[in-house]
Amino acid sequence: MSDYQVLDNAAEHRFELVVDGEVGALATYHVRDGVLIILHTETAPEKRGQGLAGRLAAGTLEIIRGRGQKVVPACPYFARYIEEYPQYADLVARS
Repeated sequence: MSDYQVLDNAAEHRFELVVDGEVGALATYHVRDGVLIILHTETAPEKRGQGLAGRLAAGTLEIIRGRGQKVVPACPYFARYIEEYPQYADLVARS
């Protein structure tokens, strides 16, 4: 895979993994009381099987950490990712 970058497209309420100038994967979100609720993750069909969703999740969580925010992983992919990578567990908002 070539260069990639994770960006917050706040206007569209989604994080995007951009690969060679194109969105290869995205995660939609909603913000409630300053907490990001990750709703859905998808990878472009032609880019599946390349590990893009994992790179998107890691990049998204690093952005959230850098902002000092918390997350609710309503998306099953993000919930499973955080279980598999417990270094992100501290970002999960507790009710």
